[in-house]
Amino acid sequence: MRLTTEQADLRTAVRGLLERYPVGLEPDWDAERAVWRRLCTEIGVAGLAIPERFGGSGAGSVEVHVVMAELGRSLIAAPMLGSAVLATEALLASGDEAACLRLLPQLAEGSKTAALAWTTASGRFAPAEVAFRAVPQRGSQNSSADGEAHYLLDGEAHYLLDGEAHYVLDGEQATVLLAVAALGDGTVGLFEIDRNQPGIAQSASTTVDDARRLSVIRLTRAVGQRIGSEAGLDQVLMAGCLALSAELAGAAAAALEQTVAYSKVRIQFGRPIGSFQALQHRMAEMHVLAESAASISLAAAQAAQQGAPDAGLRAAAAKAYCAEALQHVSAEMIQLHGAIGMTWEHPAHRYFKRSHSAAMLLGTPAAHRARIADVVIDGG
Repeated sequence: MRLTTEQADLRTAVRGLLERYPVGLEPDWDAERAVWRRLCTEIGVAGLAIPERFGGSGAGSVEVHVVMAELGRSLIAAPMLGSAVLATEALLASGDEAACLRLLPQLAEGSKTAALAWTTASGRFAPAEVAFRAVPQRGSQNSSADGEAHYLLDGEAHYLLDGEAHYVLDGEQATVLLAVAALGDGTVGLFEIDRNQPGIAQSASTTVDDARRLSVIRLTRAVGQRIGSEAGLDQVLMAGCLALSAELAGAAAAALEQTVAYSKVRIQFGRPIGSFQALQHRMAEMHVLAESAASISLAAAQAAQQGAPDAGLRAAAAKAYCAEALQHVSAEMIQLHGAIGMTWEHPAHRYFKRSHSAAMLLGTPAAHRARIADVVIDGG
């Protein structure tokens, strides 16, 4: 599994830019906003997954993987996962050409970002378990070609949404808010919510990883404009798991590199600690985990880009494996950095915190393994 020349060049460009902003002891929001602007304007990362007709570059899952891995290495708090992956994929999966033409060009250029409000307090990110309920807003009734009754305001179908979504990535910072809601007929729809209206309350979530901004968004009879016919949440979840697995693999690679470098300069008993065989064995195990995480994530991204029928299961496996790989590698990073590993004198703790917060996002490793087991057992 190798990157093409163009994909390798993309990695070089993103890494070269991010290396100018080394991982600090805590997030630097002003600097990282500047990084995101440069990533969008100079490299076009926000539009990678967006087709050319909607203002993007028409790339695919592997190119997104390349960027997410580099962002994982640097722990940059960019809205790539929330806006350029989850929200963008939700719009594309809706099949609503008019909504895509209206919203995606601005997301592709990075002038706007979007947040997808989906899951309940359980944080399962299950397609059948969504945070909001939607009912048609009473107005002038119109029947669509498929016979569904809509209520029109200013020529558009509007609904009233109620509920509370948790773990919304960059929910307070995004300029476009998309909500997933269940309708009375058993379907799940995607809705655009005008943020400048009453009935919307939002609050920041307290997180282990302070570089990952999560929000709780509450809607009380908030007016939403429906996008498409039904939300393609399976497709959104697959894209999110692929991207997050790449971020986790990139973070594991960076944690390993920093640990090896430290072991060469930390002197104990008159020798670099990297010369001790016991620590060499531990770093060899870290290397195996980091390399295998990168391989499984890239393989899953390539399968999705090629339209493999089991791409969703591969994405679930990649997310589960990479999450646990980073948990182990980052824990070893803490131990092998000795007393400074879990202090504000060194950023090692940030990789450890990312490993635990990301493991819970978009479904836990155990939940993804259960999904895979269900398919394997039923298929058998």
